[in-house]
Amino acid sequence: MRIAGSAEALRDYSADSRILYTSALASILGALAAVAAWTLLELIALFTNLFYFHQWSFLDRDPWLAGRHWWLILMPVIGGLLVGLIARYMCPRVRGHGMPEAVETIVFNDGKVQPRVAILKPIATAISIGSGGPFGAEGPVIITGGAIGSVVAQLLPMTGSERTVLMVAGASAGMAATFNCPMSATLLAVEILLFEWKPRSLVPVAIACVTAGAVRRLLLGPQSLLEMIPTAEPVYHSAMLGALVLGLVAAFVAAGLSKAVHFFETQFERLPIHWMWWPAIGGLGVGLGGLIFPKGLGVGYTVIQQMISGDAAWKLLLGILIVKSLMWVFSLGSNTAGGILAPLLMIGGALGAALGHLMPIMSRGAWVLVGMTSVLSAAIGAPLTSAMLALELTHNGGLMLPVLLSCVAAYAVSVLVMPRSMLTENLSRRGLHLSREFGVDPLETILVSQAMHTSVFALPENATRKDAADWLRKMEERGSEAWSHWQRIFPLVDADGRLTGTLTRAQMINAARKEDLTCLLADDAKRDPRTISPFSTLRNCAMSMAESKLTSYPVVSADGKLLGIMTISDLLMGRSQEAHREMDRERVLRLRWPFGHTQPPVETGPTTTSTSVEDLPPADDIHPAA
Repeated sequence: MRIAGSAEALRDYSADSRILYTSALASILGALAAVAAWTLLELIALFTNLFYFHQWSFLDRDPWLAGRHWWLILMPVIGGLLVGLIARYMCPRVRGHGMPEAVETIVFNDGKVQPRVAILKPIATAISIGSGGPFGAEGPVIITGGAIGSVVAQLLPMTGSERTVLMVAGASAGMAATFNCPMSATLLAVEILLFEWKPRSLVPVAIACVTAGAVRRLLLGPQSLLEMIPTAEPVYHSAMLGALVLGLVAAFVAAGLSKAVHFFETQFERLPIHWMWWPAIGGLGVGLGGLIFPKGLGVGYTVIQQMISGDAAWKLLLGILIVKSLMWVFSLGSNTAGGILAPLLMIGGALGAALGHLMPIMSRGAWVLVGMTSVLSAAIGAPLTSAMLALELTHNGGLMLPVLLSCVAAYAVSVLVMPRSMLTENLSRRGLHLSREFGVDPLETILVSQAMHTSVFALPENATRKDAADWLRKMEERGSEAWSHWQRIFPLVDADGRLTGTLTRAQMINAARKEDLTCLLADDAKRDPRTISPFSTLRNCAMSMAESKLTSYPVVSADGKLLGIMTISDLLMGRSQEAHREMDRERVLRLRWPFGHTQPPVETGPTTTSTSVEDLPPADDIHPAA
């Protein structure tokens, strides 16, 4: 007899020794993702020099340093055309800004990515950004790192969960290497990519991010991405109130940007031409915008640094908030290759700098940093990642309080005004639903012993087919009411109450209709039935039922004694308790004036009654349990 689950098997975590194996692989992926990030940044510099300076050079320069010439309008068009050709004839997955594609692969495709994505995605992104595209490199690096992790996992014998963990480890490591932010990248995985909080996934992802950060120091240096004077003076309450207001405004700005992106996506889908040409049309918008506001071209880290350093003239701020925003949403709507994090940081920084003129005075660039992270938090729905990113981008921990408050405020409003975030809207439009909320499964908090049926109709092991015939006659006399009873399996027990076999309802009927009614029912029963322990959780029971295709289990103790029956409908008990917690409003305490005495709460919960084997119906009293 196989008993599923036991008291000793219950534990806080489900991780096993495989976590060491996946962590070792994740450390290798972290190093590879760092190399991929460095390669992408070098390719962006190369294509920028080729498009705008006509030189074979890896010198890091911004496109707008080439001056303002009419023919520069054509550079983003050429880049968009090349991206379209790569997408159509080599790999359609190079389109998009990376993070939605990563989420779709993790949730709906079991972590399986085509190997060519790891090669062609960074090339297409480098062409797109190098030709002037107003994007960031982090999104494509995320999908590239994820593709590397997926390919490695597909080459090894691994479960779908382990394959997903390695993909997320590579993706997070890519962001850690791009921004030099291992902690933020780990939080990004938790808030956006993993869709679980388990040691089996968190540990490998964190190791991959730390490894990527260490290798990144060797390739690009240990300095932070942005330089900022540390905030030494205290942040006063008036500044905290200003951060709250800025977070509220940032939520609506992020919602407007998200709607604009998806508006242009819809308009491009209506064009009577093949989607291969869309990035080129998007590039035309980038070129025209770059002619008006040259600093809107490219990644824009130097422009963000300029605002943080305090050099934020109104002309620059309006150029970012209007021209850069239009360039970005229009070109992103064309579904070209490029990331969203750096543009969101730039637009948010301009918003913070603009509203900072109305806010209490803080240190130089403080409102820029608050605006950057709050817009990012609202747009992607990741407040902890955004707040930690502010610390790792600038190494300025003095602003953590206003930054965290602003990020959380922006997040709170965004979840109310945005049904879908910028990362999940595309999935929704393709008919895929994704909830980004996760918590403790209610089936994990209830044991089988709390949900099983204890009033069970059982038979002694020496029962005969005549007993089954008597049972069938009484069932037919009672009619439909009897046949709708919950019990579908009938245990056989010995004199000590130990389970010796089970019969299904169909087996009972077949036995009752056979000619020789003197034979034992044990001859028709399953002698080694699948059982469940009373200490097993409802979740483990549900998984066991899904694996065995059985909908009822006898519940037996460690010594094999029958305790009850667990049915598939009993699994709803956990869900019904969750519905009660979420929907039923009740007053627990009541004040008694004037002394303020309280009435203790009434404890409610599931109640069960135990039935010993001696209480089970005898063989001569065969009938469905009432």
